[in-house]
Amino acid sequence: MNTTSNRKRRISAVAILGLAASVAATGTGLAATTPPSTVHATVVTAAAAPPRSFQGTLPAPTGPYAAGEDVIHLTDASRPDPWVPSSGPRQLTVTMVYPAVPGTGTPAPYMTLGEAAGILQHRKMPASSGITPQNLAGVTTHAFDGARPQRGKHPLVVLSAAAENPRMMLTSLATELASHGYVVALVGHTYEDTGETLADGRTPPCAICDHPETLDFDSVAASRARDVSFVIDQLTHGNSAWRLAHLIDKHEIGMAGHSLGGAATAATMIADPRVGAGVDMDGTFFPAPTPGQINRPFLMLGRADGHTPGGGGDDVVWKQAWDALGGYKKWLTVAGADHFSFADQDVLQEQAGVPSASPLSPERGVEITREYVTAFFDQTLKGSDSPLLDGPSPTHPEVLFQQ
Repeated sequence: MNTTSNRKRRISAVAILGLAASVAATGTGLAATTPPSTVHATVVTAAAAPPRSFQGTLPAPTGPYAAGEDVIHLTDASRPDPWVPSSGPRQLTVTMVYPAVPGTGTPAPYMTLGEAAGILQHRKMPASSGITPQNLAGVTTHAFDGARPQRGKHPLVVLSAAAENPRMMLTSLATELASHGYVVALVGHTYEDTGETLADGRTPPCAICDHPETLDFDSVAASRARDVSFVIDQLTHGNSAWRLAHLIDKHEIGMAGHSLGGAATAATMIADPRVGAGVDMDGTFFPAPTPGQINRPFLMLGRADGHTPGGGGDDVVWKQAWDALGGYKKWLTVAGADHFSFADQDVLQEQAGVPSASPLSPERGVEITREYVTAFFDQTLKGSDSPLLDGPSPTHPEVLFQQ
């Protein structure tokens, strides 16, 4: 077991994945979409001029606490890397976001320059776009390095991003949860995206992104589950992995994931009973759970046009999962949302000068995601009843209760 604490940072990879691919291909901006049955990011072009300079800012968290941040590096000596065995034991980079005292610490950059360069190289981003490693790293996160932690113990929530997308794409959700009293672990799944900077400073590229049609996503989800269980092991056994591990209430653990990360959430809950509540944000299940496998709270939160009962394709898989879930459960859909309404992409894409193709505004998508995911964990991990989960709300008319 080798751990190294480091102040290295991140970027909203999904936003820039889409921007870069579009500009490289056409010299224009893009709107990103994902077919209901697809878990990896795809993009379509739209007529919009690329920005001269990109300056991104994520929505500020709304809770009473500030969001402190650390980056840690973990090595699982018991498992070779599943995608590049020649690299040795599985190495993971994890961003820890925690409840902090307002006014302490210094603004955290969004990513390392190596991670930014990896994204630009992977997507063949031209210099004329105005998007550089420096301004990607400078996206405002509202998280603070070295911030003084709030006292007490707090539930732990693990976050897992979409296929091909680094951990950074769920930053706005992470800071929101931290501001409401959660410790959050954003797990980077090495070799599965455009780059996670490791303890030795290397930022290896994706090893499984070139031919997603050949991937066994059941195996990928299962591998992520092993990543998450290892991270939980390290965070709940002393302070050797993270200097602030004493903040974690190891008896209250949840997990949420977007797209493939949602599938990984279900896979983790099946394999690891310590995860007491889970959220799948617009992701196909790989595979759908069977009756008896998940009898703990679960929230399914997705697009109305992709995850409504009675539809075809991915809707069928969601119905299978719903029928198998045995604990407290909610199936919510969001009218007008697209695949990336549940992550940071659409917000940063719009700030880069590319209007969203979704009827739902990017800011509203982030707001809805944050509010319902936080309410779900408040109810299931903290035992705090949330009227937001009781039924349709006049203040959230986009949110439809399907079951």
